[in-house]
Amino acid sequence: MKPILSLFIIFIVFQFAHAQETINWMSFEEAEYKQAQEQKAVLVFMHTDWCGWCKRMQRETFSNPTIISFINENFYAIDLDAEGADTILFKGQTFVNQNPGQKRQYHDLAKVLAQGRMSFPTVIYLDSQMNGITSVPGFFPPEKFEPVINYYGTGAYRHSNWERYKEEFNGSL
Repeated sequence: MKPILSLFIIFIVFQFAHAQETINWMSFEEAEYKQAQEQKAVLVFMHTDWCGWCKRMQRETFSNPTIISFINENFYAIDLDAEGADTILFKGQTFVNQNPGQKRQYHDLAKVLAQGRMSFPTVIYLDSQMNGITSVPGFFPPEKFEPVINYYGTGAYRHSNWERYKEEFNGSL
């Protein structure tokens, strides 16, 4: 009986630990609300349903424990379907997709945040006042994504040149 109970406990602990290993994605409204409680930078993952590189980034990069931990600690993370039909309230304005369901019809907020440069996937970085810092298009495997999120998540972008930061970055991946 004892070995069965031990196995059961190990299974439950493993399941609980595994369940915690996801990015805490939220809406724009939730991120704005949380900013009033604790200010953090914001990471917006902009993607589409048809984008193979987006799916690969979700599967490979956003499932990496190091990436998950850093994002959850340093950012409010928002998952934005650039072709989504949701109405989004952001900074007091309402944004919609003017033609939801039609091919290549992008959400107005996606267009604003990406400054009209619609490329997928794109990660958009906002400061704690929800103002744009930059957008970084393209797929990044975890080891290439780690220095980027550290650069923006720690605020190093305010005082360091990216090329120099990247050269000196000593990550864990």
